Amino acid sequence: MGKLLIPILIGVAASASMILFSLISRNKLAELVSRLRPRDLISHFSFSDLINYIKVSVSPKANPNPSIKFSAQLDLSVLNCRVKLTKQEQNNSDSDAFSVEICGSIHARRDVQTATLSISIVDVTEPRTQGEPVQARVKQWQMPDSSVFCYNAKLGKLPHQVTTISDWTSIALLRLDWLSLPHKGKRELMFITSIFPAEGGEQLACAHCYFAYHNRDFGYLDLQENDQRAKTLAVTLAFAVSAADNKLYDCEVELIKNWARDNIDLSEASNKERRKLEKALNETIAFFRDGNQLNNYDICREIVGIAPLAVRYDILNLCLYVAQANSSVTKEELTVLKDLANWLEIDTDKFREMVEKVLPVDMHEVLDVETILGVTSDMNKEKARRHLNKEYSKWSARVTSSDPEIQTQADQMLKLIAEARSQYVG
Repeated sequence: MGKLLIPILIGVAASASMILFSLISRNKLAELVSRLRPRDLISHFSFSDLINYIKVSVSPKANPNPSIKFSAQLDLSVLNCRVKLTKQEQNNSDSDAFSVEICGSIHARRDVQTATLSISIVDVTEPRTQGEPVQARVKQWQMPDSSVFCYNAKLGKLPHQVTTISDWTSIALLRLDWLSLPHKGKRELMFITSIFPAEGGEQLACAHCYFAYHNRDFGYLDLQENDQRAKTLAVTLAFAVSAADNKLYDCEVELIKNWARDNIDLSEASNKERRKLEKALNETIAFFRDGNQLNNYDICREIVGIAPLAVRYDILNLCLYVAQANSSVTKEELTVLKDLANWLEIDTDKFREMVEKVLPVDMHEVLDVETILGVTSDMNKEKARRHLNKEYSKWSARVTSSDPEIQTQADQMLKLIAEARSQYVG
């Protein structure tokens, strides 16, 4: 019962703050959570029923002045909590952490011997929008079947039926690297601290407090939004590659459309939203077919600012397959691809590996030795010789491959290496 009770109550705190924030004030929400009874919760099996229960349970007289977050003089007859930013020493290094402190009273039944503690955190920065729960990066502090943060700890034996803590006492250090906030920037966090009998039953005390924190990392909702934004921008870059030679082949257009349908999240979208995507794709095609161009550099810089390296590799890979679609890559397409790799901050050697895999040398209308082999005009003869020897060793080992396509590509690359020797080594 105790194991079931804690996640249920914390789930109510997080869910209520997310969905009903526009209906009830923050203080009223915390007071409501403190008054919920386990038997009331367990009797509501559906989420919608539970939300309806919360709605009707709100007392209109509760907390007549919700703008007051802390009173000048603490009421020690009830539980109070506060949060400080501190450091936690571990393995000879310091980690930033939230120190959660309590003072005041815990009222226990006569049969309660020991107590447990639970803490959840809700981002309540936007008062006119739904609050968002803070998530846990560490599985130990995740709610069952959820990534929502829920800290649990044993408090031990309660010395009295009414235990009063007269001074602020730290009860938990919550490391920031455990937590994933919903958004980056200046955030207001609500900490909800609850105390329960270890053996299960109704909660003994509940307190909440607020803490202003500047989050320097992208939040989990930011990452979701950034991922979709990056994929939308990827579509525009893919069309830019297709249009580099002033032609948009049907096979290229269809490849880009299918990628957009598979990667732009429409899993919960209506048919209307799907039609909007198709309309946007068709308008983009018309834009490029009319000879218009976009600033690919600015698009790439935005992607670098919001997307991790793995996503940028995926975007460049899409562009390579667009160039491959009609079985021939033009000089103009290769030039755009080189620029995209540079602006997306893709490693040069990695870019060459991707080109080798997707655009074998027999697809190139014009052989660009620098792109294909990685040798450059600014290399001195000795450096160019060592580089071409390395390429020769790699491709000569593939001449005997059982795959005839790899054999053919290896033969072509060895011929190209021989030509490059004459040009760069002499």
